Amino acid sequence: MKPGKSKSISRRNFIGTASAALAGVTIVPSCAIAGLGHTAPSDKLNIAFAGIGGIGRRLIESMAGTENIAALCDADWNERVMGVFSIYPRVKRYKDYRVMLERQKDIEALVVATPDHTHAVISMEAIRRGKHVYTEKPLSRTVYEARALTEAAREHRVATQMGNQGQAGDSPRRLREMIWDDAIGHISEVHVWTDRPNRGLSGTYWPQGINRPEDTPPVPESLDWDLFIGPAPMRPYHRAYHPFRWRGWWDFGTGALGDIGCHSFDPVFRALKLKYPSSIQAVSTLVNDETYPQGSMVTYDFPAREEMPPVRLTWYDGGLRPPRIRGIDQGMQLGAGGVLYIGSKGNVLDNEIVTKHLRDSYTAPEPYIPSSPGHHQEWIDACKGGGPAGSSFDWAGPLTETVLLGNIAIRPELREKLSYQTLNFDPEDFSFPEMPEADQFLHYKYREGWFL
Repeated sequence: MKPGKSKSISRRNFIGTASAALAGVTIVPSCAIAGLGHTAPSDKLNIAFAGIGGIGRRLIESMAGTENIAALCDADWNERVMGVFSIYPRVKRYKDYRVMLERQKDIEALVVATPDHTHAVISMEAIRRGKHVYTEKPLSRTVYEARALTEAAREHRVATQMGNQGQAGDSPRRLREMIWDDAIGHISEVHVWTDRPNRGLSGTYWPQGINRPEDTPPVPESLDWDLFIGPAPMRPYHRAYHPFRWRGWWDFGTGALGDIGCHSFDPVFRALKLKYPSSIQAVSTLVNDETYPQGSMVTYDFPAREEMPPVRLTWYDGGLRPPRIRGIDQGMQLGAGGVLYIGSKGNVLDNEIVTKHLRDSYTAPEPYIPSSPGHHQEWIDACKGGGPAGSSFDWAGPLTETVLLGNIAIRPELREKLSYQTLNFDPEDFSFPEMPEADQFLHYKYREGWFL
């Protein structure tokens, strides 16, 4: 039995690391009181937060005004986390999310903003307990985890949202309307780039292309290192991993593609109606078995969809950018990150037509895609009985899978073979039929005591 062929994934038939999600459903009613201009106490959602030292703090701030902050959890009670605790002194605090979810029965929803390698295990624990879940991007560290979360959320009928906040903006809505209006004709190429992990001469966002440190400093008193490691293979503590720099390590993060791809691919997938690629190929700087490369270029080919022709999407990171493309004004500067659409009539950079004669003559249709109430509010409304959020796991799961397939294409173990062969993924059979040795990178064996 393969993941794409059943209602839920059987880990026993794939890699032997996850147990099937069980449990009931929690449905939170919406009892809006018209005209009062505030949320009644009985209508507030009890939200817990796992991972509050980074973006988690901003997520708390965005939801604290209308909802109830029920619990706060972080494996490292460092100065930044203690600062969050001080803002909410009456809120219960935990280091272990499992203890939090077991003890505190009033939790109705969970926000997950931990490092990538623990997104899936924490989110799944909440889903199987019937909790609504908001998980930061990327949804998971592995392709398998993304598929498992998607199917579990659907099975248990919980409200979900991935943290790619840009999808809720009006600009990508106007972009879709423009492309669907045939403003630049049939689109055959899309180029997406970022400067991460590099940041010019001023330094880096986080290091990649490096080896494991050899020294073993003591674990800070504030940190539960075992909880931070979670399902990943155990290794000694080092500041090279935590805080924040975990992004560049194979065991913890998803590199520049995982960090930015779920943001920048989202408007492309919506406008061009994409899902799974037919093939992937990649080139990169030298890569080792510890960290992602300093720079890479990943190419996804997608088949024709409805009235749209096949399209090639090329990703660049580490400061790489697209080559000179016909139809782009000579001397036009490409920023540190962006999305360039190449059409049969002209081109769009991010959300603007950059082909001069089209830009001067084109009249956009009247806006017709409704605005979002806000990325976080979408999820809160869904938790209270509204429709699905814009980046619910039904959408975010396949998007994350495609993003992470690109990371498999740059694995050092496959580098030599993929230098002359594309990687073809079968989403229904959940495998690489022409390169079975790549299947092992769809997931990994969790450390003993951890399961999905």
